[in-house]
Amino acid sequence: MKPNELILIVEDDDAISKLLTISLFEYGYKTRYANTLALAKREYISHNPMLIILDLGLPDGDGKTLIKEVRKESKTPIIVLSARSEEKEIIAALDLGADDYVTKPFSASELLARVRSTLRRVHHDIAPQRLTCKDLSVDFTKKEVMLNGTPLKLTPTEYTLLRYLMQNANKVLAHQQILKAVWGVGYQNEMQYLRTYINSLRKKIEKSSTRPEYITTESSIGYRFCQCDHEKGDE
Repeated sequence: MKPNELILIVEDDDAISKLLTISLFEYGYKTRYANTLALAKREYISHNPMLIILDLGLPDGDGKTLIKEVRKESKTPIIVLSARSEEKEIIAALDLGADDYVTKPFSASELLARVRSTLRRVHHDIAPQRLTCKDLSVDFTKKEVMLNGTPLKLTPTEYTLLRYLMQNANKVLAHQQILKAVWGVGYQNEMQYLRTYINSLRKKIEKSSTRPEYITTESSIGYRFCQCDHEKGDE
């Protein structure tokens, strides 16, 4: 079933809900609103939204329950908007399938940017044959990496890591997510593997590995790759 062109706001604070509704409306997004977990479930089933903005601290339960239920049947994007800023809460939500996590207090303009970025990723859900981010481009068919038009030599693991990061551009990726995707099940706690290869990639693609533009660190959580400006298949 094709998602409807609307965003479901799950938030029990009326002031925040109104702010989100007005801000999203200004950008042309229609919205539905739920202030409890039970109502959120009904709204999701009835209206099949294209994206969910989800608070975790709801009167009748933890918002992570909704993430679990949605992920059982769909890939509907979910952006968590919560006052919970603890590392364990953020990682738990991301591990359950949330696409992004924004902590309160928040900037409406930043949240809207996250919404647009998340929806762009969904619209390009079919894996592209080529991605370009600033001066870096990867041709996945040829397995070629170019930086400023010059071929870049990467090891197989570096290439796999870069591909995963670029295909999830502008998305917070927890350490365990990356380790499982690149190295496989059983490697989720091998943090040194990840740090070593991130440092290696930064040395090869960043102008300054101490001030990265491509791979930024999300403190105590993981990494985020910069927004890809261009995404296409063969022309």
